[in-house]
Amino acid sequence: MELKMAVQTLTALAQESRLEVFRLLVKNGAEGLCAGDLSRALEIPKPTMSFHLKELNSSGLIDSERIGRSIKYRLRNEKMRELMLFLSEDCCQGHPELCLSRGTENEACSIC
Repeated sequence: MELKMAVQTLTALAQESRLEVFRLLVKNGAEGLCAGDLSRALEIPKPTMSFHLKELNSSGLIDSERIGRSIKYRLRNEKMRELMLFLSEDCCQGHPELCLSRGTENEACSIC
C-alpha cells in the first residue's frame, strides 16, 4: 500500500460515525448489513448514513451489493489486511524476538 492510499483509508476511519459503522461491519463478517440496518443500529439518520457509507466505500474499506431495493455493505478484508501490514511494516526492525505481538517466547512475530 502506498502512503497516499494509507492516508485516504485512515482519513475515512478518522470520524466517529464511520468508525462505528466499520466496527459493526467487522462484527457482522461476510454477511454484511443493509444501510437501513446500519442506520437503525447506530441511530444515524439515513441521509447521514449514506454519506458515511459513501466515504468508506470510496476508501476501499467496504463494498456494496444491491439486493432488490436494498444495498448490503460488507468489509473488504483484503483492504484492511493491506492497511495493517502497511502500518506495522518492519515492526520489529529485523529483530522478531523484540516484537510485542508475540504470544510466547518461542513463537515468531505474527506481523513480520
